[in-house]
Amino acid sequence: MAVKAILRFPDPKLRERSVEVGEIGDDVRQLVADMSETMTAANGAGLAAIQVGVPVRLYIVDGHVAGGAEDSPPKVFIDPEIIEISDESQTGDEGCLSFPDVFVPVKRGMRARVKARDLDGNLFEAEGEGLYARAMQHEGDHLNGRLLIDQVGPVKRELIKRKLRKDAEAERAEAAERAPDERSAG
Repeated sequence: MAVKAILRFPDPKLRERSVEVGEIGDDVRQLVADMSETMTAANGAGLAAIQVGVPVRLYIVDGHVAGGAEDSPPKVFIDPEIIEISDESQTGDEGCLSFPDVFVPVKRGMRARVKARDLDGNLFEAEGEGLYARAMQHEGDHLNGRLLIDQVGPVKRELIKRKLRKDAEAERAEAAERAPDERSAG
């Protein structure tokens, strides 16, 4: 298992529409293991494969968010399809690992039902409400190239872009300071 780099907006790969997984082999199992470790390291509630640069229709949701115990493994959704979203809605601050430290109010269905396959290829349906429903809808959006920034108006969108640019510049400056000065090598 390995912690993968999480793509950050405005990486164009995040806009790609993911393709069906198809056969579930060792490569898919390894991807899920890496995604699980990556999501845990980033303290996320969910993670789509496209966020680690793999454009396949697969996402995971933290096991506790999915209704399990605190230490439950993530729930795996392979080739998921949203079957139903309730008319009753919830609006709450939503974050995304591809938009570090950005939280925006997003209106989502209070409940969602999703049909998918698990790592053994078995078809299942998951129904969730609150944060679980929000996570399934959010991660499902990623598979279709829809991002958190698409959920806000033009002014907020520009503020988010500006913040992310500023953060990226600060990270580059920090990295440059940490790098040894090559000119002094003799």
